Amino acid sequence: MKSMTGYAYEERQNERVSLSVEIKGYNSRFLELFIYLPPYLSSLEPKVREYMAGRCRRGKVEINIRFKDFNSDISVAVNREAVRAYGNAISVLAQILETQEKPSLAALLGMEGVLEVEKNRDDERNWRYIEPCLKMAADRFDEERIREGGHTLADIFSHIALLESSVQIAASHAPLMEISIRENLRNRFTELLGDQIDENRILTETAVLLMKYTISEEISRLGSHISEFRVEAERNPSPGKKLDFLCQEMNREINTIGSKTPDLAVSRAVVDMKDALENIREQLRNVE
Repeated sequence: MKSMTGYAYEERQNERVSLSVEIKGYNSRFLELFIYLPPYLSSLEPKVREYMAGRCRRGKVEINIRFKDFNSDISVAVNREAVRAYGNAISVLAQILETQEKPSLAALLGMEGVLEVEKNRDDERNWRYIEPCLKMAADRFDEERIREGGHTLADIFSHIALLESSVQIAASHAPLMEISIRENLRNRFTELLGDQIDENRILTETAVLLMKYTISEEISRLGSHISEFRVEAERNPSPGKKLDFLCQEMNREINTIGSKTPDLAVSRAVVDMKDALENIREQLRNVE
């Protein structure tokens, strides 16, 4: 089990390049990847996205890559049209101000668009630098999420144990409910009819009430959901969505038990079940 929250940082530097990869993870219902690259490396975003999508199943993940090439191949060109446009505009301004002052070369160089600078990119070479650093950062990110996930799993299982204990209490009272229903019916018939009791009528009425109030099926399904929850949590490395679904199913069975039973002990057990399940669902918000 992995947590969705985590942090990792990795950096590399040699005589040619300096780069760093920073990864941050937050809770989210779905996988959201936010990738930040220098503009001249934007063409590598699909590679980074594909790699991280293979490492993460759920959560908001921010990947910030900083890259500096000490020997980058740069071409510089003068934008003649921009220079002429600036020159004409400055001449008009000089006439308006009635001055003979001419703009300096330094002033022209500071104007936007006069010089056009382009880095000659080598995406394959740059990716060869970035990929191992990204992998190392992703490995550390996973290690932290697994460590946090282990703590979360232990806490979830402690609440699962409380839930199972409450289910056992409810299950132990289920047979007593049938006896109680039968005895209450017998007492009512005795009050009304004295010794003229129709046993078949009692059995029929008992069956009707048991269909309305029995919780055996709900107890059985709830136990099945809990067992499946344990297996999924232990074996699936990214069980978050499945466990969310199982919690919804368990909540449905618990609500049904609470609405059907008149037994005070079972009602108390239902309250404890709801409390344990709510704590489990709260922890699942952190699970991938």
